[in-house]
Amino acid sequence: MTAEPVYHADDGPAEILRVLPERWHEQFLSAYHSALDAAHEVWRFQHLRELLRVWRLHAAAVSNPDFARAEQAVREGRRDEFVSMDDAFPGWADRR
Repeated sequence: MTAEPVYHADDGPAEILRVLPERWHEQFLSAYHSALDAAHEVWRFQHLRELLRVWRLHAAAVSNPDFARAEQAVREGRRDEFVSMDDAFPGWADRR
């Protein structure tokens, strides 16, 4: 049996800022500081870890040069340029 690591080095705020395009820094830092302040309550610490994980994934996505093009295709409904969650994962909408 394997266990998932408790902490990933890539989830650190410095690494997230390094990867994250600068236009997202203020939003990330605001969310990070709020979660960090709240993490003083033991039951909220997990929220900080989850926030860092989500922002790491977000940073990876938005730092990809193709992201803006793909995001625009989604906004314009150009389905031929992307795969929807429903197409990729049948029944996705039912699980929400």
